[in-house]
Amino acid sequence: MPIIKHPDQRVGIFIDTQNFYHSAKNLFSNARVNFGAILRDGVAGRKLIRAMAYVISTKTGEEQSFFDALGKIGIEIRVKELQEFYGGAKKADWDVGLAVDAITLAPKLDTIIICSGDGDFVPLVEFLRMNAGIQVEVIAFGQSASGKLKEAADDFFDLSLDPEAYLIGYRGRGRSDGRQGDGEETPSDDESGEDGDDKGGRGRSRRAVSL
Repeated sequence: MPIIKHPDQRVGIFIDTQNFYHSAKNLFSNARVNFGAILRDGVAGRKLIRAMAYVISTKTGEEQSFFDALGKIGIEIRVKELQEFYGGAKKADWDVGLAVDAITLAPKLDTIIICSGDGDFVPLVEFLRMNAGIQVEVIAFGQSASGKLKEAADDFFDLSLDPEAYLIGYRGRGRSDGRQGDGEETPSDDESGEDGDDKGGRGRSRRAVSL
């Protein structure tokens, strides 16, 4: 059943940046996610109330320019420091924080968009739909997204169907087996710039913020 999108819908977007980073890196040979394009097409002309990205900071602080670029296109950032444990183990998890924010803001929204393919968000999607009466949309790369997450959402926006529109540095190099291409550079965490016209009828210049 097609979902309804109308200009008066109040929309909130919650972006799992780590999930997008790793999906793009593994599926499309280190291409970088264009958050400006995803924000624009995800909102789809509706009333954006909040857009929040959940990010991880490191001791070097090299990701700060990326954080600043997100802010310039209207995306708020929630920052958590990377935890490093004795023995070299590292931990960085925003799942609970994203879920709490989505539930807290739900009364002020008609539609919640979760930008992640992580199956851990299935209970959140089900709660928002059944208990909060929210229309829940998921944006992710279909090749790596949880099948249960796709089924739980009211709508699934598959970025893999048009990688040229949503990735910077993509030139038809994607791998269906999810393996990283040889000799490709690691995607920059802080690149931003102007992306030109894209295909598929979108045809308008936009601010490109990539991870």
